Amino acid sequence: MTTSDLNWWKGGIIYQIYPRSFMDANGDGIGDLAGITSKLDYVASLGVDAIWLSPIFTSPMKDFGYDVSDYCDIDPMFGSLEDFKTLISRAHGLGLKVMIDQVISHSADSHPWFEESRQDKTNDKADWYVWADPKPDGSPPNNWLSIFGGSAWKWDSRRLQYYLHNFLESQPDFNFHNPDVREAHLNNMRFWLDLGVDGFRLDTVNFYFHSEGLEDNPPVPPGEPKTMGAPHDNPYTYQRHVYDLSRPENLDFLKDLRAMMDEYPGTTTVGELGDDFPLKRMAEYTSGGDKLHMAYTFDFLNTPHSPQYIRTTLANMNDIVGDGWPCWALSNHDVVRACTRWGANEDPVAYPLIAMALILSLRGSVCLYQGEELGLPEAEVPFERIQDPYGKPLWPVFKGRDGCRTPMVWENVAQGGFSTIEPWLPVDDRHLPLSVAEQEADPSALLHKVRRLIHWRQKQPELINGELSQLEVGNEELIALVREYEGQRVLVVLNMTSETQQGELNCTISDVLEGHGFTAELKDNSLILPAYQAFYAKLA
Repeated sequence: MTTSDLNWWKGGIIYQIYPRSFMDANGDGIGDLAGITSKLDYVASLGVDAIWLSPIFTSPMKDFGYDVSDYCDIDPMFGSLEDFKTLISRAHGLGLKVMIDQVISHSADSHPWFEESRQDKTNDKADWYVWADPKPDGSPPNNWLSIFGGSAWKWDSRRLQYYLHNFLESQPDFNFHNPDVREAHLNNMRFWLDLGVDGFRLDTVNFYFHSEGLEDNPPVPPGEPKTMGAPHDNPYTYQRHVYDLSRPENLDFLKDLRAMMDEYPGTTTVGELGDDFPLKRMAEYTSGGDKLHMAYTFDFLNTPHSPQYIRTTLANMNDIVGDGWPCWALSNHDVVRACTRWGANEDPVAYPLIAMALILSLRGSVCLYQGEELGLPEAEVPFERIQDPYGKPLWPVFKGRDGCRTPMVWENVAQGGFSTIEPWLPVDDRHLPLSVAEQEADPSALLHKVRRLIHWRQKQPELINGELSQLEVGNEELIALVREYEGQRVLVVLNMTSETQQGELNCTISDVLEGHGFTAELKDNSLILPAYQAFYAKLA
């Protein structure tokens, strides 16, 4: 492999697939591996480098796969290991890398390891999970909270102790202070690497370790930012998470993980960071080339999105992250789709494209979520159809994550061409006219514009690998960037507003770049950008 082959992930574009909702091949209303395999030609046509599959492991599905009961097998609802091998073979044949989720901070309570651990305090797995005695009055050991509501501690009558769960009560947390736990998870990952997997998305990667002192978390000081990655109406955000996550011991484990990944050249890791200070954590976790390859935060997965907010985020990224490597996303399986969260009051075709141009122009790698290329808005899911355990207790202020998890729409027919029966989540009627088939048949559709933009971007080494700086153009509504790689510089100016904007370019243009699908007018040093348009040019 050449160096570029080994580093495909650096500046790479990863297409996230939520398996339950991508394509149902066996007609049970739930997506599966065979369905994914049948649609890989479509994914490859977009010009992306890799796919990331949300969890496909054996699971009771109380949190839809993020509660694993067997780390080395496929849940029967998705198919078999043979189906997975077929998927990998087909993906690799199309030039697509395959990444899978690793959910190792916690397991399902039905995992054999936890079933053994909870029996008594002396069994071989007794210390594999986080157990603690109650306070003298019988209350939980400290004030730690679960993201999904209430205390992070659950009483177990067999051990007469509490166990820690940062999420559902049925998701007990592993004790990463135990070296046997760390080794077991590395071995689980080796299993998938040996099957040909090209990388891992690491769920809640900063949650692995806790403070063994079990100290109470302090409150967030008045005026300081709350935790990113949880809705701000959730009391979890009221605490400063000093002792229950992002512990310094995690860095040594990530180094062990990287050493294992380096035994498999060309593989990669991307970590999910929900933290009080996410960019600081990204710097810690991705710098130096000896821990994670890349990580993503919730900076662009939350609501703020003004040009000023974006510029400030990029400035902070440059100042704090250093040689670390971000992975940018506007949507995923946990947040309201960007077309609604950022673009609710914008042009439904032009805005998703300029938003995608933003993340495709930044220093870092990119994750695109299934349906993002179609401009799908957040689906409306009635309360009686809600499946997400996170959504029910906080309804109606927070409706959970089902609205971004509804089935992919392949055709403008019943069930969107996803399944032959009513699927596990309803198809939103507003999605049907935006289906793949409808857009493929319309040369002016967003899908074609996205495909052209991605293919164009993949031929621009400065946008893939370059360093990033910002440029002042005399207009606060414009975002102006310079990407520099091997002595070549590309100017990017983005107008994400609904009005024509003008900026002054105090730089020398050597070549205006075309082929990306956007339009602009350059008069001497004045750049006129119509609504939702971008400008790309080589600088002298």
